[in-house]
Amino acid sequence: MLIIPVSDLCAMVREVLESDPRLGDVWVMGEVSNLRRPSSGHIYFTLKDAYGQLRCAFFRRDNARSRVALDNGLQIVAHGYVSFYPANGDLQLYVDFVHEQGVGLLHLEFERLKERLAAEGLFDASRKRPLPEFPRRIGVVTSPDGAVLHDICHVLRRRWPLVEVLLAPTQVQGDGAVDGVCRAIENLCAVRDVDVIIVARGGGSVEDLWTFNEERVARAIFAAKVPVISAVGHETDYTIADFVADVRAPTPSAAAELVCPDRAEVAVRLQALGDALERHLAERLRAARADVAALRAALQRGRPDLAALRGRVEGQARWATEYFRRAIGARRAALDRQAARLQALSPAGTLARGYALVRRAPAGPVVRRVADAAPGDPLRVAVADGEFQATVIE
Repeated sequence: MLIIPVSDLCAMVREVLESDPRLGDVWVMGEVSNLRRPSSGHIYFTLKDAYGQLRCAFFRRDNARSRVALDNGLQIVAHGYVSFYPANGDLQLYVDFVHEQGVGLLHLEFERLKERLAAEGLFDASRKRPLPEFPRRIGVVTSPDGAVLHDICHVLRRRWPLVEVLLAPTQVQGDGAVDGVCRAIENLCAVRDVDVIIVARGGGSVEDLWTFNEERVARAIFAAKVPVISAVGHETDYTIADFVADVRAPTPSAAAELVCPDRAEVAVRLQALGDALERHLAERLRAARADVAALRAALQRGRPDLAALRGRVEGQARWATEYFRRAIGARRAALDRQAARLQALSPAGTLARGYALVRRAPAGPVVRRVADAAPGDPLRVAVADGEFQATVIE
């Protein structure tokens, strides 16, 4: 016999409950009773029917986005997981979504996921990316069989034949469709130069379209590196993918219309732009010609009298020539007078006036006084026309 503490038994019960996948994702319907709203913001109530009751905890982080006003006696469907609360010994349903009774299970699951993803910001308009105006390569996620791919390609060829279509083939319903769609989106995002992705499927029942209501597909679209167009079903069909995608198209053909321009419209726009450019250039040319004419007229009015200016220049040139001729002559005469004075004061000039220069022979000093020479000394005497030798007699 094994004896264990109460806390250990509670932990074992909790572990058993939380390890059962059926209790980890469960929908329960019943009537609300014993509703309590403490100041913490959490909501506690009992969900009951004629044969049983279950305590429920609806925490603030989940009930804050709920659009159902809970009240005692209200018949609801609640989603959550079952666990055990050891502190009180209670078996509880931890609720994350509630809806009033009267709708099907798929609709409830759709609303639950839509509400949760919206609270996370996956549908925010601020994160929606614009479609490229002139895409060069378009990725398409759809089945390679059926009319959807044919319709998309037909519209693209008609509207913008320059575009390249890159197909990521996948199942769009049934087992493996969720994995296939997610993998196709990821593969296209890994391809270089894919400008935009179309996720497409033809019409069908809610069950047929359910792949595009799965959370994994929604998050794959949200994580795409390029804009995504959701084109699932008909115009009246809405899926979670429509809310997450950057653009929703009512049909696959409409997605092809939205994703690329119409070549006829582009041709009209180009023609209009060409005409506008031609008009603009013609107006600029006309204005430039008017400016040139105005400048030419102004130059004509202010043009100088070249003949008069030439006469003035020639007169000034003659005056300058005569002025400099006279100035040079006066300077030359003054220079001649200075040269004559210098010549008169030079030794040669002095000798020419009858003076002589006496030195002791052969190359001795100049004899300036009588005492500088003695009888018998040889001398050299320089006169105006040469030299001769002499001897002192007494």
